[in-house]
Amino acid sequence: MLQGVLARLDDSGNHVPRFTPPRCLLERQAVGGCDACHATCPHDAINVGMVGASIQIDADLCTGCGLCVQVCPTGALEYNLLPALQSVKDQQSQPGAPAQDASLTCSQSGAGGPSLPCLGRVTPALLSAAGAWNTPLTLIHGACDTCAVGAPDVPARLERVLEETQRLRAPTGRPAPVTVRAVTPEDAGRALKVSRRGAFGAMFRAAGQQVAQSLPESPLPFVDWSVPEDRTPQEWQWRARTLKPAPPEGVGLYWPAPLIDDTCIDCPVCTNVCPTDAITRDLQPDGGVRLLLNLTACTGCMACLHSCPPQAIHAQDQWLPAAFQAPILLRESDSVM
Repeated sequence: MLQGVLARLDDSGNHVPRFTPPRCLLERQAVGGCDACHATCPHDAINVGMVGASIQIDADLCTGCGLCVQVCPTGALEYNLLPALQSVKDQQSQPGAPAQDASLTCSQSGAGGPSLPCLGRVTPALLSAAGAWNTPLTLIHGACDTCAVGAPDVPARLERVLEETQRLRAPTGRPAPVTVRAVTPEDAGRALKVSRRGAFGAMFRAAGQQVAQSLPESPLPFVDWSVPEDRTPQEWQWRARTLKPAPPEGVGLYWPAPLIDDTCIDCPVCTNVCPTDAITRDLQPDGGVRLLLNLTACTGCMACLHSCPPQAIHAQDQWLPAAFQAPILLRESDSVM
């Protein structure tokens, strides 16, 4: 029984990703919009509509491959990261025990061990966690060229995700020890390896998972937009959490985010289009305005840059660790447009 519980990582009972409208660039009416999910879906399961119903997913066509989640620049589409993260953590070698690698396999590959419907669900946060835990992780895919769940280019997509992960992790001095490869005949007998602590934890989680599977719920509860912390997608929360070991204070972290120059006209466009409210606009009692950036909440979508009327916004890729500790003052002026 434990083997089956551990191997089934999609504990939601629903293969359709959660859609959070306030995070969608179409709903935010950002200049240029976004159709990444529609363009990426290999099964024509995603349609783009008008504001108020901008993204519509056909549950009958959706296979749960996760490729739309992988390319969404704002976390508007997402799956629960915790089951996969917990699986990698549970497979981590314990001190004094023989070294072992963790694995995640495609459900169609025929390989043993923990599986996902498709490795298209793998994101930089998951791979960065493997780096933070110093756990070698092997991603095993099947015959993607003929797979009915994902797409032929899933292995190439995984390599790009890994490249992004390594760029994120470079300042920590500990790259993510991740291998992407095709299934081999020996993988059919691949055992599900977990630590003793992980096994007990999985047993206690099992009851909750069984209850969840009986309910036709979304993979995650709806976001409570009144709670600022919940506006940041799990993906970016975990990217920040997994920047371990802590980078030296003088080393820049790769985290694309905006800067504002003096041509700013103090209009509210950047705050209006920001999909996670990472940019806030504070009106001052004296009539001035302050623009603040919460760097950890910024997904780097650059909707603000593309929508800025005077083109006063520019992207900066490198930030010192101290910039993540408190809001950054982007601009302060004495008057408001």
